[in-house]
Amino acid sequence: MTGIVVSPLARIAEMAVRHGAREMISLMAKEQNFHRPAVIKADRHLLLSMNDISFAGTGDLIAPQEAHVRAIVDFAGEWDRASPLLVHCWMGVSRSPAAALIAALAVHPDQDDMALVRRLRSASPFATPNTRLVAIGDDMLGRKGKLVAAIKEIGRGADADGNAPFVLPVSGNVA
Repeated sequence: MTGIVVSPLARIAEMAVRHGAREMISLMAKEQNFHRPAVIKADRHLLLSMNDISFAGTGDLIAPQEAHVRAIVDFAGEWDRASPLLVHCWMGVSRSPAAALIAALAVHPDQDDMALVRRLRSASPFATPNTRLVAIGDDMLGRKGKLVAAIKEIGRGADADGNAPFVLPVSGNVA
């Protein structure tokens, strides 16, 4: 089993090549343009338009929604796991770590939420997963509040400059 590479936008090409990723989830603002790295298969690139906010009704901003989380779960379910899954957002700190947790639970639903979140914190002292994505994922995956509680327990990550990609082991058995 391989891991999930979490990256800021500025380093996706480098991370895709370095880790041999062929599949990618992008969580970006609607109008934000970028190029998919050539090593990522076009048919295995999921682009989700959303802003990094935790509540709906903020002007023209798009809050994470159930449809976004369903797309993450479905995409992760089709991930062949022969190579790492690359997940990115603008800074690689909030939306993408939340999506990485959701993807990890989608492919390994039997794992302990707290152990998963501790692996996240160990991999990145900066990760502060988007609470709305986490809450929707918790509900959709039937975690019964355990993922939300685990995220609250580790708290906010350290201040970040958006230049700290990391690899989240998908399960406790991943090196």
